[in-house]
Amino acid sequence: MTLDIAETDRILEPPHGTRPDPDAFVQAAMAWHFDPDTGSPFWLKRATAFDFDPRRDIRTHADLARFPNVAAELRHVPAADLVPRGYGDRPDVIGVYESGGTTGAPKRVVLLRDWLERTLHWSNEALDAHGFPRGADWLGLVPGGPHIVGEYFQRSAATHGRYGFRVDLDPRWVKRTIAEGRGPEAGAYAEHVIDQAAEVLRTQDIGVMTITPPLLERLARRDDLVDLVNDKVRAIRWGGTQMDADSRHLYRTEVFPDTVLSGNYGSTMILGFAGERPGLPDDGPCVFDTLDPWVTFGVVDPETGRPVPYGERGRVVAHHVSKSFLLPNNLERDLATRVRPPEGGIGDSVADIAPVGTFENETVIEGVY
Repeated sequence: MTLDIAETDRILEPPHGTRPDPDAFVQAAMAWHFDPDTGSPFWLKRATAFDFDPRRDIRTHADLARFPNVAAELRHVPAADLVPRGYGDRPDVIGVYESGGTTGAPKRVVLLRDWLERTLHWSNEALDAHGFPRGADWLGLVPGGPHIVGEYFQRSAATHGRYGFRVDLDPRWVKRTIAEGRGPEAGAYAEHVIDQAAEVLRTQDIGVMTITPPLLERLARRDDLVDLVNDKVRAIRWGGTQMDADSRHLYRTEVFPDTVLSGNYGSTMILGFAGERPGLPDDGPCVFDTLDPWVTFGVVDPETGRPVPYGERGRVVAHHVSKSFLLPNNLERDLATRVRPPEGGIGDSVADIAPVGTFENETVIEGVY
């Protein structure tokens, strides 16, 4: 494809709420990321080792499977080398963020403003669909930097809500204490986080709370805090990976019966998250949909790389393809049930998320996530 900047921008950056043709989108992304004038130093160098030409041979969304999984290389790549040259000498970078470091050294990604704004617009529309109140004050029990979730929390609170109150987490410390056999210390840290959240809940008019499933479980053990949440909080957004269907049903029907409960499945490597599908029954699994074609999932047999049948479990493969960032064909550390996407969508939706036992030869520890 011959690169035309205006046409590429039109396809890669359409108005919010519109969705480009998936194959035309992939072709425009290949034209952008692998043109010497607009691509990033990392991908331009990496492409010299490919046995295919991305601009000529990657024509459809399915062709993204031809890319090697380069996620592990993001542990040592200079962050500046990930930014496409087409953004010029002073790209509008929001920040550099890291994976959780659950297995080995963390991987790094760069978040640019155009992608942040697109994700927030999509996310805010999803919050509206779930019935989250506009203009409420938010409380987040989430990690700050170098994790990306803290940035998204603060921006969501500011754009959908009013003020954002945050209790910081250090999930790496929790994982380290658990790995070293100091489980009681990790538990004491989690209780310390809940104690801080309690002070905010008691003194502020919190309408929305963002929390991880393990911390929500701890909060739910305290009757006084359950009463506070039921009295004040109108919606809970949980994030991380797993909340089983029984726990979800219990929270929605008995513990917090008048509070909206909605989940996110987040990943630094997709520069964001997938959101809970609106309208799901209380007693069913939580299904997550992506912002496609920018972010897509596949659920595959890890041995063959082939999709498992719908309703079966496999490993999650994630593709991020946007103007600001490219990371296709990344085998995530999570297992999921394969679900059909919403009508007209591409890729897979996922449910019943759970981490694998080991990933990249390291034991996976969830901790406060």
